[in-house]
Amino acid sequence: MKRIIITGAGGQIGIELTTTLREIYGVENVLPTDIKEPTHEALAGKPFETLDVRDHARMVEIVKDFQPDTIMHMAALLSATCEKDPFLAWDINMHGLVNALEVAREFKLKFFAPSSIAAFGDSTPKDNTPQVTIQRPNTMYGVTKVSAELLCDYYHTKFGVDTRGLRFPGIISHVQEPGGGTTDYAVEIYFEAIRNGRYTSFIDKDTYMDMMFMDDAIAAINKLMSADGSKLKDRNAFNVSAMSIEPEMVAAEIRKHIPDFELSYDVDPVRQGIAGSWPNQIDSTEAREQWGFDPQYDLAKMTETMLEAIKNK
Repeated sequence: MKRIIITGAGGQIGIELTTTLREIYGVENVLPTDIKEPTHEALAGKPFETLDVRDHARMVEIVKDFQPDTIMHMAALLSATCEKDPFLAWDINMHGLVNALEVAREFKLKFFAPSSIAAFGDSTPKDNTPQVTIQRPNTMYGVTKVSAELLCDYYHTKFGVDTRGLRFPGIISHVQEPGGGTTDYAVEIYFEAIRNGRYTSFIDKDTYMDMMFMDDAIAAINKLMSADGSKLKDRNAFNVSAMSIEPEMVAAEIRKHIPDFELSYDVDPVRQGIAGSWPNQIDSTEAREQWGFDPQYDLAKMTETMLEAIKNK
């Protein structure tokens, strides 16, 4: 990668991905795009293009002008948001993906698109969920992610596009607060611990989900995109996770730093239903063996980092 376009750069991963890639490749070689003008300081006042990913002509115009060698397609509606308007979710998540893949095919670009543990469903094995297994999601977000995995595979085998992708778990970050995901409780709990010393979780206790600290997620993207493509047996759906946790585990770790922290519950049936259909713990063996996935943050290290960073804000 030398010159990179990022769609959905104003999202949770997009902001920090843009920042990291600019540190590596230079500000002038990384162009973030999003449907709205940037408000976060990491993007404001620097090269940026407004882009609705459903607008193919505008995407082509940006690519012709910037002349990238890589496109990272991060634009998508998230799980809970998708359930509120499934038809809009399909339009943005799939129409936008097809446009980005077509641009990658036409201009011979390397391509990255994230998938999610939402691509799994009730019939998927819950523990040590393998790389290749049954995928029958019952949410629109999950349906779009399975479709995206298959479509990216198709563009690789049919057209030779160098497509790559990760099945992300919940991503935890102190830079951008969450925006409509089922795993958002694991971010909100840290912000509320600092603000108020208490948190009311919309996910019930004993609901295990995979999580990863943002630094590990960004490192995983870079490592996969830098890997020798000839050695990748899989391409667009690598399981990656650093930890499997539930709310009480996070609260217990927070209490090591804030002893009086209180956790209560007001379970959201929609998001709880989504969480219940996902695996308890996925198996990241293929990512480790094929390209060296190696997360550095466990729950203890992540909690200490999150609380300190939020406090400093």
